Amino acid sequence: MPPEPSRHEAFFSACRSVLVRSALLFSTAGVALTLFLAPMMVREERGAIGNPGIDYTATGSIGSAGDYTIRRSVLSRDPSGVCVIRSDGRQVGDC
Repeated sequence: MPPEPSRHEAFFSACRSVLVRSALLFSTAGVALTLFLAPMMVREERGAIGNPGIDYTATGSIGSAGDYTIRRSVLSRDPSGVCVIRSDGRQVGDC
């Protein structure tokens, strides 16, 4: 028969068990709160703005100037330079 564990070993074993159980409890509570609070925060944000899905700081209007392509290159003379290529082949800007 194996020897019985000492009082210290039994105490540390019980503490370890309590620590593991409490870590599991708090991590489960954190996951549950995340799953419930995240959708609620999104709903509140949509209600405050008014129109969901529209970011007014990033949208704009450029009119109907036809089809074009915008290109930027790290090799251009000006790092913030933009090259606009129209559908007829004309190039405007830093090309």
